[in-house]
This record gives sequence, C-alpha cells and structure tokens, in this order.
Amino acid sequence: MKQLENIALLRGDGIGPEVVEQAVKVLKAVSKKYDLKLQFQEGLIGAIAIDETGDPFPKATQALCEQAEAILLGAVGDPKFDNNPDAKVRPEQGLLRMRKSLGLFTNIRPTVMYAELADFSPLKKERLEGVDLIIYRELTSGIYFGEKSTAEDGNSAQDVCYYEVSEIERIAHLAFQAAQKRRKKLCLVDKANVLESSRLWRRVVQRIAPQYGDVEVSYMFVDNAAMQLIVWPAQFDVMLTSNMFGDILSDAASVLSGSMGLLPSASIGAENFLFEPIHGSYPQAAGKDIANPMATILSGAMLLRQFDLDAAATDIEQAVHRCIQEGFVTQDLNKEQFLGTSGVGDKIVELLR
Repeated sequence: MKQLENIALLRGDGIGPEVVEQAVKVLKAVSKKYDLKLQFQEGLIGAIAIDETGDPFPKATQALCEQAEAILLGAVGDPKFDNNPDAKVRPEQGLLRMRKSLGLFTNIRPTVMYAELADFSPLKKERLEGVDLIIYRELTSGIYFGEKSTAEDGNSAQDVCYYEVSEIERIAHLAFQAAQKRRKKLCLVDKANVLESSRLWRRVVQRIAPQYGDVEVSYMFVDNAAMQLIVWPAQFDVMLTSNMFGDILSDAASVLSGSMGLLPSASIGAENFLFEPIHGSYPQAAGKDIANPMATILSGAMLLRQFDLDAAATDIEQAVHRCIQEGFVTQDLNKEQFLGTSGVGDKIVELLR
C-alpha cells in the first residue's frame, strides 16, 4: 500500500472550500481503487486566515506545510481587501510568503485542449489542434522579489530583476527533464536582446542543454512568444521562462482552453510540493454550487503523479475528460444543461468506480 499520510489541505477563500471538497472526494475514491492511503490535515490561508489570526499565512499553517508530503490549495482572495487600497495585510501576501518560505521555485502550468470545448476558446478551431503545452515559470526570484524603491518625492521608482545562476539552473533541469518525458522540445522565453538578466538565462540554458542531447532547444523573445501563443500554440511543448514573463504567458495560455476552471498547476521545490487550480477565489460564486471543480480535481491528479502514482493520476484525468465528452459539466461550459459543483465531483467518482 502506497501511503501519503500527511497532505496539507488549505481550502482558502471564496469557492476554494467547495472545489477542494470535490478534489478530496475524488482522491479518496481513487485511493480505494488503487489501495492508496491518503490522509489530510487542514490549515488556514488567505482572507479567512486574516479574519481568524490576523495573518494570511499563520505560523501554524507554515509548520503544517513544512511537515506535509504535499499541499492542496483552493484559492486565495477577498474583495474586502481588493477594494481597500489602504489595507496593510492582504490575502495574496500569504501566497508569496508561502512560496518563498517553502522554496517553491518552480511553477508548472499545463494547457491541454479538449476538442469538445473548442468553441469556448477565442481562437479558431484550426489553431487549437494539437495544443498540449506546459509552462515552467521561475517563482521565487526575479523582478517580483528584487530590491524595490520609490524616490522620496514620488517621481520615480524602481524594481530590480535579480537572478543567480543557481536559481536558473535548478528550474532549467526540471524543465529539460519534463521535455524528455514529453515531445522532447524546450523553448526558453526571454528578452536577451535587451536585458542582462535574460542574457544570463540564455547562457545558463545553453550550457546545460548538452546534458539533454535528446531535447530540441529553441529560444524566443517574450514579445514574439506572446504572439506565437495565439498564432500557433501547438508548436510549443515545454516553455521555460522567468517569473514575470511566466506570469504573463501562463495567463495568456490559460485562455486557449476556453475555461480557467479546467486548468491545474503545481509549485514545487526541493522538498515541498503545492498543487492548486490556476483560477482565483471567485467570491461571487461562493456557496452557490456553480464553480467548476475540474481544475482542482486535476491538480489532485498532478499531486499523485508527483509521487509516481501515474496510473491513478491518469484515471482521474480520463474521468474528467469523459465528463466533458458526455456533457456532465458546470454551467460555465454549458448554460443549458449543467451540474453543480458537487454533481460534477460525484460524476467523476462514479466514473472512477
């Protein structure tokens, strides 16, 4: 019996608790089928954590995450903070602190097209054929974490984009290894014609590339990459890029599938592994049983795959696809005939059995 006896559950805000509940339901179902032992421990993060402790990432939650084998997160965010520019503590600060404190230096976002949902994408069907890409985004360095300052007179400000070779090396190796298991293509996205930090990325990747001789490596400036994601997204297999570029490109790629409710993600480090849907907390839908839980359920599949439980992960992915094929979806994908959040979870459990 394979055991994951300490999975940290961070339900978070808005629709987070609802979609996490369905992911747990599916994970428990697949654990019975494959004789797995999964145990969950709950912690607070985000707005609910601020309300209860004054801290968006309490010490108790940090300790729980540090001790966990994996973390499953719902969503973070609340409009009462978004609409208050003077708020000193915000839910999103908990996410940044968690990523940094747990060393989650790589964000992984797959984008897969379901033919049945091609009409939901803003792109023409012929541009979507064969889209199956994954973005490896550096998550704990770069311009988001570099030195920041604003002049005393308020007339100027700066954000420093700082990278060390070791920070680039560790994510580059993961991206190359992923490419070896996929279509053996890796594209480094940078702005090496302008930025010194991008030139460092390119030098490091060029030095590492010979270690992965079976992987075809290409290089693309970020402005061109953004255009190519729209013009010919199927050309990409693994995209590797820095923090800010990855933030922008992964959101652009998420639109291809037609629904953010379908897209999972992982943030991983040397010892800690976090899995979450890419969507936000969608507070307007909280408690209404209308949110799409598939992204969180697929994040659960990514969690299993991280621990080499590939058969169970594939089973979940295929059950989700069957739900889409057979029309058992939430109203974001079919406004005429749809199931609720819990109904979709129940259907996927049924298919797994």
